[in-house]
Amino acid sequence: MKTTIKKGKTDFKLAMVLLFPSLFLLLLLVAYPMFSNIQISFFHLPINPRLDSTFIGLENYINILSDIEFLKSLGLTVLYTALAVGGSTVLGLLVAIFFNRPFMFRKTARSLIILSYVTPSISLIFAWKYMFNNSYGIVNFLGGDVFHLFKQAPLWFDNPVSSFILVVIFAIWRYFPYAFISFLAILQTIDSSLYEAAEIDGASAWQKFKIVTLPAIMPVLITVITLRSIWLFYMFTDVYLLTNKVDILGIYLYKTAFAFNDLGQAASISVILFIILFIVIIAARKRVNFNGNG
Repeated sequence: MKTTIKKGKTDFKLAMVLLFPSLFLLLLLVAYPMFSNIQISFFHLPINPRLDSTFIGLENYINILSDIEFLKSLGLTVLYTALAVGGSTVLGLLVAIFFNRPFMFRKTARSLIILSYVTPSISLIFAWKYMFNNSYGIVNFLGGDVFHLFKQAPLWFDNPVSSFILVVIFAIWRYFPYAFISFLAILQTIDSSLYEAAEIDGASAWQKFKIVTLPAIMPVLITVITLRSIWLFYMFTDVYLLTNKVDILGIYLYKTAFAFNDLGQAASISVILFIILFIVIIAARKRVNFNGNG
């Protein structure tokens, strides 16, 4: 009995020694910045580190929550996230269902599908800006000179409405391969005899999807939607490089911190975003547990 206890203590010490580098990096790179950010949100912090910060309590949060521009940015971000996540998820599922069958050059086609996901964002963004350039872009050339859809070339990324539509389409096209890979992996685990039994019972294609496919992919579906919502809710790079007409929260936060030099309000914005996403994650986890997969 003594030997067992001693061995257990030894294993625990060894485990802690092996985990220490990871725990130290986690505390240094995640926990410390997070608590430091929360602390900054209660101060008026000047850019110049030589100047003293001033404790102002909840003033930053009150100012942000009462700022109409923040609320507009929040609404725009929610709409952007909903459209991009919904579009990329549906497109990824449809393509995964189409590719979940044998056909010639299937592996090559799958490799081509994920190119938009593995290619660096900067290359894709400048390719899109080149395509939609009002002077020499291929889109305006085809739409104006070839098909005569419009007389004057639209300024795609200079108009708020068209800019928003394009950044949503870009996000759907850019990130649907993630959903495609996830759904294709789970679709290949579904027993084909279930589809055969449903077909014998006279089930239509939609009924087979609803009865067999949807319950099987539900855990993956919830995971894909949750993770992609988190990533797109914090989106900055893609939208910022594509256009300056779409002020989603990532760009609004950036402008607050570095254009208006208000680090305290920027920190309070990030805390508010964290709370929103935390609620979303908890709700999604409860939904997964409800489906028996938590």
